Amino acid sequence: MANMKDETKVTIKEKIKKLIQFILNPRFLFCFGLAWMITNGWCYIFIGVGTYYDIEWMFYVGTTYLAFLWLPITPEKIITIPLAIAFLKWFFPKDEKTLAVLQQMYQKAKDALKSKKKKAKKEDSKDETT
Repeated sequence: MANMKDETKVTIKEKIKKLIQFILNPRFLFCFGLAWMITNGWCYIFIGVGTYYDIEWMFYVGTTYLAFLWLPITPEKIITIPLAIAFLKWFFPKDEKTLAVLQQMYQKAKDALKSKKKKAKKEDSKDETT
């Protein structure tokens, strides 16, 4: 039992280490920063420039969008991360190491969804038979 806990700790540590290496990759950070500027950063620039130069419409647009970002229903992260991944594939197509990690993550997510669907179908068929 203790051996199983040690193995679980090792795999979690490995997964966290791999994820941190992926996120802190300079190429991914550049692409994420660009995607963030497209989805969020412009509103901060609007607020700053609008305040500095007394451009009311720019300030109001920036603050309104920023207020919208703080709502729990905002799909901002759902848009930013795939956009960063698309930029990564577009700007650095020869970065095989990072793209391989991405492909592995994608495959694991697909497999997890398939197994979840199979499990749900099995439970549904059990409910119908009883």
